[in-house]
Amino acid sequence: MTNAAQLTALRNNNFDLLRFLFAFIVFLVHAQVLSGEPALLFLNQWLSSQIAVQSFFVVSGFLIFMSYENSSTLLHYFEKRLRRIYPAYVAVIMLAVVVGLFLTTAPWYEYLSIQTFKYLAANLLFLNFLQPELPGLFTDNRMQAVNGALWTLKIEVMFYVSVPILVWLMNRCGRWQVLLVIYLVSLSYVYLLGWWGERGGPDYYRELQRQLPGQLSWFVAGATLYYYFGFFKQWWSTMLSFSVLILLLGSSMNLSWLDPVALAIIIVFAACLFPHLGDFGKFGDFSYGVYIVHFPILQALITAGLFVWSPLFGLFVAAMLVLTTAFLFWHWIEKSFLRRPSHYVEVNT
Repeated sequence: MTNAAQLTALRNNNFDLLRFLFAFIVFLVHAQVLSGEPALLFLNQWLSSQIAVQSFFVVSGFLIFMSYENSSTLLHYFEKRLRRIYPAYVAVIMLAVVVGLFLTTAPWYEYLSIQTFKYLAANLLFLNFLQPELPGLFTDNRMQAVNGALWTLKIEVMFYVSVPILVWLMNRCGRWQVLLVIYLVSLSYVYLLGWWGERGGPDYYRELQRQLPGQLSWFVAGATLYYYFGFFKQWWSTMLSFSVLILLLGSSMNLSWLDPVALAIIIVFAACLFPHLGDFGKFGDFSYGVYIVHFPILQALITAGLFVWSPLFGLFVAAMLVLTTAFLFWHWIEKSFLRRPSHYVEVNT
């Protein structure tokens, strides 16, 4: 049985649960960061939204390369990706504009101005950084962005586009050679921008660090474990021990350049080799919904003063609203656009 066939047959995995946990961690950290409430500081101390996002990129590398290899044509591959990501994305952009009309402090004629149409155009094209705000909305909050979590979606789409190119290069130049070169180029990009930033470079260098190709190291780390899953399955105990040591001691031993590999090994072990924790996907894939709706919901509750009145109650209400909205997004929007053979449609039938 080929490596791809092994993975296709591997139905009992924990990817759905892990992605939900990563999305919920991002929500919890953003609840503290956006509200600024000291009572919620423990969330930022014990959890890391950065690691959660990096974990998403690892999972994407593993699953998107699998999706491409299992697609009959290039068009089929892009169609699957479009159906999965874009309908709910459009919905959250449009819904923010509509709800914002009732929350904005600006007059309606100022709200329905060129700025709002710029917001729609830029965000629908994944260019969130061009127009992250809406007129009169969240102006008294610590951040004014309507949905600051969407920056990763731009990178995700760029990952989708890069996969056919990377597979073509791997077929021509060798699989591990291309994966290694991309990994090293990504790390070099991050290191150089950080080095220049520390020596008086522009502030935007740090922002550029987290864009492509800076995130490719996490993506290709996941892809590598997909392509060499048979090897990983054979040597997982040794590799897992190595990964834990790297993440615990890497910074003190100047081994942080191995962090993407170490994190990918732990995630793929938890997803594929750890005992199956139940078919979380039978209820739907709520991770995407949680991720794309949590930021504006938090912003609205902060504007309403709920977190000032009671931080923990505000967190509870936000969690309930986020989970409910993600549930509705899945059943009313996301699921409707997936083809019948989709894993999520099958387990919900």
